[in-house]
This record gives sequence, structure tokens and C-alpha cells, in this order.
Amino acid sequence: VQLQASGGGLVQAGGSLRLSCAVSGFTLDYYYIGWFRQAPGKEREGVLYINGSGGSTYYADSVKGRFTISRDNAKNMVYLEMNSLKPEDTAVYYCAAADDEEIGSTIPTTSDFDSWGQGTQFTVSS
Repeated sequence: VQLQASGGGLVQAGGSLRLSCAVSGFTLDYYYIGWFRQAPGKEREGVLYINGSGGSTYYADSVKGRFTISRDNAKNMVYLEMNSLKPEDTAVYYCAAADDEEIGSTIPTTSDFDSWGQGTQFTVSS
């Protein structure tokens, strides 16, 4: 199981950016994919989760209305679309996978995600 996040960089406040997560070694249809972020000196935070079918998504309050998660199972890709970016969105962003069946109908937690990719850094300048 491998995941690789990409697309980071430097963006001005108010701008937009799309991060990509390429997955391999498993069938995306059966896995939750989550986007997490970790800012310097802070704990890792769950940002968005999407289940295998794409029918269930969960958003952290801090990104509601600004971030969107989507997936293309045929391409084994998951995307994080970010708009109206703020300096406080600056962090290393990670994508991770969790078994859909193990989570069931509950809201996943960070500990449910057991496969992690390397992060991608992006900075929002004010």
C-alpha cells in the first residue's frame, strides 16, 4: 500500500491550490482516504475524509466551505481542492488510507488510518 501526496508550494492568501494523492497497491473503492495536515509546533489534524464510494465526506470546521475532497477511483487518485486560502492553512499535508469496512458508518478518526504517504508542504503568504 503506497500513497504519495503532491502539489504543494507557495500561494498567496485568498488563492487556490489543488493537492493530489496517488495511491497504489490497493483498490481505492474499499478505502477511506483522508487528508491531514500538521503545522509547525502543532499536532496532526484531520482535514477531510472521503469513503470508498465517495458517498460520505467529513470536513473539519476550519475548512468547511473552502476545501473540497474528490476522488477518481479509475485513476487511483484523490484530490484536495483548496480555495480562499489563509496563512493558517500553512502546513505539511498528508494523505492516508483506512479500511472502509472496518470503519463502517462511524466517522473515522486519525487512528483508523494506518497507511500514510509522505507529506507535501505548502505555505500561504499573507
